[in-house]
Amino acid sequence: MKHSLIKIETELKKRLIYPYIWGRKQNDLFDNVTNFIYRINSFDEVLKEIETRFKMQDNYKDYFNYALNRWYNFWSAQCIEQIFCSMPGVKPALDEKDKLIDFTINDVTFDHKTSVYPKNFPHKIEDAIKHTDEMIKWLYRNQSQQKRKHLKNRLFVVLYSNNREDWKLKAEIGWLKERIEKYMLGFNPDYLMKFEFEKGKVTFSDIIWAIK
Repeated sequence: MKHSLIKIETELKKRLIYPYIWGRKQNDLFDNVTNFIYRINSFDEVLKEIETRFKMQDNYKDYFNYALNRWYNFWSAQCIEQIFCSMPGVKPALDEKDKLIDFTINDVTFDHKTSVYPKNFPHKIEDAIKHTDEMIKWLYRNQSQQKRKHLKNRLFVVLYSNNREDWKLKAEIGWLKERIEKYMLGFNPDYLMKFEFEKGKVTFSDIIWAIK
């Protein structure tokens, strides 16, 4: 189902007035009780839903932050996947529920992951760009430890803001579209980085750097 990128960008930007706090590691328990975020793309509506479901809970603030962050990340990712799938040579996954494949580019399957520049990565942004392979290995080792953990092909969009509020860039859908289009103009499967995370199996990956 196609969404209006402009409309969702407007909704995502409404979330920026609240601090970006998880308060806990992402986990299956909190995921299961906040799965309503998948069907609501309006910011005001998701606030109402959070209030209705969790207002009587002692740890209301935990649920509030967790649900809001999941909502924000999910709808940003939906927009980015839609941007990819609108381009020549890109096909959406046959099964929308497939956790390992979001789309195929020139017959190479990918799971897409948009990530803020990780605070625990031991190198500065300039060094990370020069050694993209090191960043990719770090991301595979450290990200998505719950339902989405896998070692299959991944295409990362890594966000970096000079004021270090990297998370806010997930709402800049029009700007991200320009970054992705520029990357796709030069896309060649032969230039993808190759890793052997599992013996005898090749994983293809790359990073689109989105720096502002």
